[in-house]
Amino acid sequence: MKNKIVLFFSLCIVFLVLSFQIPVFAEEEKNELELAPDAQSAILMERDTGKIMFDKNAHKKLPPASMVKIMTLLLIMEQIDKGELKKEEMVRISENAASMGGSQVFLENGEEMSVDDLIKAVAIASGNDASVALAERIAGSEEAFVAKMNQKAEALQLKNTVFKNVTGLPVKGQYSTAHDMAIIAKELLKYEDITTYTSIYEDYLRKGEKNEFWLVNTNKLVHHYQGVDGLKTGYTNEAKYCLTATAEKNEMRVITVVMGAETIKKRNKMTSNMLDYAFNQYETNQLYKKGEKVEKLQLLKGDNKNVNIVTSQSISTLFKKAEPLKDVKTEMTIQDDFQLPLKKGDKVGVLKIMKGDKTLSETPLVVDADVNKASFLTLFKRTIQNMSKAP
Repeated sequence: MKNKIVLFFSLCIVFLVLSFQIPVFAEEEKNELELAPDAQSAILMERDTGKIMFDKNAHKKLPPASMVKIMTLLLIMEQIDKGELKKEEMVRISENAASMGGSQVFLENGEEMSVDDLIKAVAIASGNDASVALAERIAGSEEAFVAKMNQKAEALQLKNTVFKNVTGLPVKGQYSTAHDMAIIAKELLKYEDITTYTSIYEDYLRKGEKNEFWLVNTNKLVHHYQGVDGLKTGYTNEAKYCLTATAEKNEMRVITVVMGAETIKKRNKMTSNMLDYAFNQYETNQLYKKGEKVEKLQLLKGDNKNVNIVTSQSISTLFKKAEPLKDVKTEMTIQDDFQLPLKKGDKVGVLKIMKGDKTLSETPLVVDADVNKASFLTLFKRTIQNMSKAP
């Protein structure tokens, strides 16, 4: 009898403990989910480390609407970085580009506009006509440019993204995910001057002319949330309201994606919730800036035998404010089997950020200039010079 009484009270104690614990755990989970309660899919990512701080159905395939233009802009910025497209270049608008529906800046067939202004039209006003005009300039046709978009998605190992156009207009078989959109945004933000476009709240095309066009940013958070300076909104009846946003505060840049919100107000509120959470809870410590020299590479058979190895992007560590990250070290690996020529931006190594045996991040190291094979005459001169220096 005594044993039964002890067992009874023991069970009561266990029940009481569990009854107090369950609401605590449930409340923590509830608060986490309330960051984006009305989104079909959402994600919060720190840019430098790629660390995901929050996600909801992040790998769910959904129509991305005009957020497709993040990939469009990525390929445009790559071309500018390579020197194959100049911002001051004038682009002739085709009849096909001028005929685009949806969001547009009313480009006219045969009109010429600078690359710089066309990028503004895409980044600020989500101009479908400007997107197609730039795609045709780079690849010859929209179809050929879309092929490049899908090739880039494959290179970024995005398994749940397929592009069918450069605009995001509804089309069967075009889909992406919050996760994949965040990865594309992370890649785009390597080109740091992209935010000089996406942060503009209002501007003009053809200013002072009869057909002057007022550009107003479709991302109102650029105006209403301090630190937000991009990136791209989206809306179709099928996709509902979408937004890939980025903001920077105290040298920490974060990326948020919301897909499938019922209203603009709900979309912006959920984005703000995620940004507040990131900046209130986390901090970063920047270790390297983008393009910072970490080593010098000597290539005896190159026309430029001394070339700098630099970081391909900003490198940071991320930690909760209450738990600073300690005992972090770097580990650099440089390839030893180079094939010439090398192009500016080609990967030649990796920089790892380590904490103990755990790898926190891996960042490609690249060369900061082109290196071609040295001519026979150059190699001959170097040989003579080396011989003359010998004792």
